[in-house]
Amino acid sequence: MTNRLIDLYSDTHSKPTAAMRQAMAEAEVGDEQQGADPTTNRLQDQAAELLGKEAALFLPSGTMCNQIAYRVWCQPGDEIILDKTAHTIHSETGGPAALSGAMVRPLEGDRGIFTGQQVLDAVRVNSRHAPRSAVVSVENTCNSGGGSIWPIARLHEVTAAAREHGLKCHMDGARLLNAVVASGVSAADFAAPVDSCWIDLSKGLGCPVGAILAGSRHFIDRAWRFKHQFGGAMRQSGIIAAAGIHALDHHVDRLAEDHANARRLAALLADIPGLSLMFPDVQTNMVYFDVADSGRSAAQVAEALLDRGVHMGVAGATSLRAVTHLDVTPEMVEAAGAALAEVLAQTAEPDRVASL
Repeated sequence: MTNRLIDLYSDTHSKPTAAMRQAMAEAEVGDEQQGADPTTNRLQDQAAELLGKEAALFLPSGTMCNQIAYRVWCQPGDEIILDKTAHTIHSETGGPAALSGAMVRPLEGDRGIFTGQQVLDAVRVNSRHAPRSAVVSVENTCNSGGGSIWPIARLHEVTAAAREHGLKCHMDGARLLNAVVASGVSAADFAAPVDSCWIDLSKGLGCPVGAILAGSRHFIDRAWRFKHQFGGAMRQSGIIAAAGIHALDHHVDRLAEDHANARRLAALLADIPGLSLMFPDVQTNMVYFDVADSGRSAAQVAEALLDRGVHMGVAGATSLRAVTHLDVTPEMVEAAGAALAEVLAQTAEPDRVASL
């Protein structure tokens, strides 16, 4: 077992490489609020081209990307249609309500992926008494769906249903590039059916901070206003934008290594008694599993793993999540699998079992 922490808690724990830090140190900078930071401008242009959109905007976080998009597309009292597991609902502190006065209308998708018919069924009848359906929002990959990828045909089906009723379409693309590498569908093709889309730089790409929101020039012009209103204005942001450029140039194709490591981890876990994979079909870099049959809680297992130098996240009462990224090697995956097997081979504490 290695003495080094094997950090599978999240790809947000990935750290900048030495080459990325060097690029940051050498970045040419200026005032991004004046459009005078050349490195930030370059990153925005690069992302817009990658996503096939007219323009893009560098922002501090992916949550801000989502919330600015909803603020652009919604009026107070409008409704956002999205899956019940969406990050927007569970992990953005009620942002749509707080920042845009918008409601959410959750759908019962399959691993976070819903259908065009579900959208049609969810659209409100035009009435002075009902909220106005305004936006359909999709998450690609779907975190709570085990890193599931939206099939491109389904994405077109859902956005076509939205267009029938004049709704805008937004993509939470936090791990879109994982979907790109795993599926072979380009980022521009995934983004083509939606009006706004963003990619995260601080997850699998290994940047210390940042995300990029893209859309039409008119959309980005409005987004700039809300960037300032929401406190996202920066100054010499080229220092962190340089990390994004380096990541897009050097860290995209290597996401395939993370996917291979996740599949290997899932194969190891599948053989451990008392454990069941929640999504045996591992599509990208996430492995969700349940330990209910072991007689332990997820928190107990996570604590025991951490004592052995392995960090995983608690996803539910008896479920955990492991996420591979650029700081996780195949050797670490083997060690993590062995540590989990060792933990679950031990007898559960009787007093804690009774409380489950």
